[in-house]
Amino acid sequence: MINKLKSRFSIESNFQLFKIIIVFGITGTLALYLSGPVIDFFDINKDAILAYYLSRFLIVFPIYQICLLVTAFIFGEFSFFWRFFKKMMKRFKPRN
Repeated sequence: MINKLKSRFSIESNFQLFKIIIVFGITGTLALYLSGPVIDFFDINKDAILAYYLSRFLIVFPIYQICLLVTAFIFGEFSFFWRFFKKMMKRFKPRN
């Protein structure tokens, strides 16, 4: 399983794989943690369930992207995550 992940991510060392998994974990947690105060700032309450979760998603997504690149830089994996970021953004680009 580890070799499959290393092959998929095009990496060679187990330590680099460990750092990548840690970056994903920290980034997800940090993005959700930071989105709470932003939701509170805009005073979006949970009574309007659809609006709350839609706005939460729209707020978490850009926060996640920023946190991903910052955390990757701290862990020395910026080049890997920059490629990952560009690949993800291509998927959101409208096709002609």
